[in-house]
Amino acid sequence: MILFKKTADLTRWLKRQQATGHTIGFVPTLGALHQGHISLIDISRSKTALTVCSIFVNPTQFNDPADFAKYPVTLEKDIALLEKAGTDALFLPDVTTLYPDGTAKLEKYDLGPLESVLEGKYRPGHFQGVCQVMYRLLDIVRPDHLFMGSKDYQQCMVVQRLLAIMALPTTLHRCPILREPDGLAMSSRNTRLNPVQRKNALAIYRALQAIKEGWSAGTPVTQLIAEATTILEAASFRVDYVSIADAATLEPLPADAVAPSDHLRNAGSAGHSSAVALIAAFQGEVRLIDNMVLSPANQSPGI
Repeated sequence: MILFKKTADLTRWLKRQQATGHTIGFVPTLGALHQGHISLIDISRSKTALTVCSIFVNPTQFNDPADFAKYPVTLEKDIALLEKAGTDALFLPDVTTLYPDGTAKLEKYDLGPLESVLEGKYRPGHFQGVCQVMYRLLDIVRPDHLFMGSKDYQQCMVVQRLLAIMALPTTLHRCPILREPDGLAMSSRNTRLNPVQRKNALAIYRALQAIKEGWSAGTPVTQLIAEATTILEAASFRVDYVSIADAATLEPLPADAVAPSDHLRNAGSAGHSSAVALIAAFQGEVRLIDNMVLSPANQSPGI
């Protein structure tokens, strides 16, 4: 694995690789890597000739300065994991590399409704920061394929919109959520949970499972949300949101919405056959997110 800190060095190397016809896969991260990140490396390596990973804790996407300060940094461990996984190149920019003119008065992107619902509502400015750093990284790496985890469901949608806005010739692949054996979605933030909180955190997965089972049984949205909220609060979660939304737009489904029956779905009903449940909640000071697709949704394009 080649480690790059300077943009010019990485760009020169990438141009040589692309000149030989090699396809480039890209996995951007904030570090504190776990097997969920490594699964993205594995997928990229199986589908592209070369895989580039980046590690950069981007200050502009943290709307809470305390959260930014506490984000775990495990660089030596991260490098070892990436080397073992067979990553071809690691980009380690610093803030001045990506933001040479500072982080004030940065560009803004038209993200439409995505910026005002769910994560957009509860983390104002977060998705602008995501787009600011992602555009810079994509402009440097110029990958053919971009691999991101589906745990950050809304973020994947934001990045897809960024690719369209900027007319970037990169294909985004939303990769499956990787979970611990007990069901908890893998996350760098899990390392900040104490043993009691780690046990409580399983309530998110239980709540999502309860929603999925209830949805399949025809239970209305409002009841599913109430029951999931009860599960979370019983495990000492402070809930930001529990949402059941259209999987393609994240527009919340009506309170009385239910899953369409098979005969309606087969008849081409305009019912809510593409739905996703999304949760964000605090366990102590640690904010966790997770989601579960309830019925068929748009899949990531293949390579």
